[in-house]
Amino acid sequence: MTDTATNPETPRFDRRMLEALVCPATHATLEYDATRQELLSRTAGLAYPIREGIPVMLIDEARRIDD
Repeated sequence: MTDTATNPETPRFDRRMLEALVCPATHATLEYDATRQELLSRTAGLAYPIREGIPVMLIDEARRIDD
């Protein structure tokens, strides 16, 4: 797996998408974690992966986050 910070050819997530995206489980707003390339839903306790610059907004693909 390549790191987007070290590989400029890897597509980056467009942060403007955050204005349109919500958590599919709770419809709450999302936070962008640039380090892990994930969108976080603190309300649902889920982190949705961003793969090749595209957010994967499937509950089955999300990982549980523990605060």
